[in-house]
Amino acid sequence: MARRAKEMNSFSGYIEGTATAEYRRCVDQAVEAAKHQKEKVDPIYHGKIDALVDTYARKLADNMNRRFEIDARVPSVMVAGPANFPTGKKEKQNAAGNQNMEEWRQVQGILDKIKSTGMGGIRADHPHAVEQLEQKLKGLEQSQQTLKEVNAYYRKHKTLDGCTALSAAEIEKLKASMAQPWHLGDKPFASYVLSNNSAEIRRIRSRIAELKEYAETGFRGWEFAGGKAVANQEMNRLQLIFEGKPSAEERQILRRNGFKWAPSASAWQRQLNQQAIAAAGRIDFIRPLSGEHPRDLQPKAKQSPGRDETVR
Repeated sequence: MARRAKEMNSFSGYIEGTATAEYRRCVDQAVEAAKHQKEKVDPIYHGKIDALVDTYARKLADNMNRRFEIDARVPSVMVAGPANFPTGKKEKQNAAGNQNMEEWRQVQGILDKIKSTGMGGIRADHPHAVEQLEQKLKGLEQSQQTLKEVNAYYRKHKTLDGCTALSAAEIEKLKASMAQPWHLGDKPFASYVLSNNSAEIRRIRSRIAELKEYAETGFRGWEFAGGKAVANQEMNRLQLIFEGKPSAEERQILRRNGFKWAPSASAWQRQLNQQAIAAAGRIDFIRPLSGEHPRDLQPKAKQSPGRDETVR
């Protein structure tokens, strides 16, 4: 198809293997980016990086094959000549080509995802997530105390000079900031700064408590008709493993309930928590063979009142 596309748009001949070489060059670029990213992030993210490389390679191949198919539909006017040129077909070809180019940009965006994986906040599935969050909480609490002390000192002395809560460099920087016209209020740190920091402290505390509860719960999997649900504590994933490929409608239901296909695990999965158990209970084709709701199988599970809605 690449050869045919070349013939339809150029007088020069197609060089054997050109399209394949270009594809391999792009995939090698993704593999190299993944290699560098793995060196910078925790090994827990390596599986996700590999999955992104696999997705990039697959979607790039589809996009390139589609481009060649589009280019081979109608010859260029330079090749075919202006007489009886199929203008209508050419316009449709150009529209399809524009759409293919947009898809190509989206495929290239996967490279950015590879380069940014593992560089965000603290993930709940990190093996030391609680320890990292507790360390972050400690820093926020210390910062909150400093903010209060600085504001109190300024309120009492009407100056920052001599404030032991700040270094000399920090005092000069804050004094320069207060002198700017955009500085709000008559105190070093505006009220919203303290309230935002306080809200973040509450959020982190809540998240720590949630993760500790999940660790103590000890989720349990189950068997269903045509497969099984695995509570993978080590990976912090609820994994659905099917004996055969789910139908298109079933795959749509799985995605709608937060499950994603993980080629590295050969399973549909999502983060292992109470929400995942509740989501599984809404999908009738993965119901436990006993007919129970998945939450009823969980040790120490918190029962929530309300009618169970089954997705059909």
